[in-house]
Amino acid sequence: MEALRDALLARILEGSPAFFEKPIVDLLVAMGYGGSRADAGEKLGGKGDGGVDGVIREDQLGLDRIYLQAKRYQIGNSVGAPAVQGFIGALVGQGAQKGVLITTSSFTKAALDAAAQSGSLRLVLIDGDALTKLMVRFNVGVRTARTVEIKRVDLDYFEDAETE
Repeated sequence: MEALRDALLARILEGSPAFFEKPIVDLLVAMGYGGSRADAGEKLGGKGDGGVDGVIREDQLGLDRIYLQAKRYQIGNSVGAPAVQGFIGALVGQGAQKGVLITTSSFTKAALDAAAQSGSLRLVLIDGDALTKLMVRFNVGVRTARTVEIKRVDLDYFEDAETE
């Protein structure tokens, strides 16, 4: 399983920074956020994005929004406290209550501490390891190679038939 997750992460890192947004949105939709991919959210990334890469609806009705920040870093180049603090500032600036910061790498201890001290904001940090675990769990970027099905007689079925 670890080899599969390593291969997933390698493919993400081979892709363009713009491609990195696709597995993130696909994963969140697979997890039940936003409804369908078409109406899941909006992309804010680029110049003047205010430190937010995108927004996804928390539910299909769009009653609440989750703000996203994606950091496609090479392994070993950890996301530090300044990036987390910058995202927190962006969330406050947007009037947001919830945010998810996703990276292909890892977070420094200072970054984790900064997230833990985000006050009333609900901030989730997802590192590369957690990202690939979620992708495998929700079948994003992976497919089943083989399924083995073994059948046996269903004794309960025949017991119910005898009482009728």
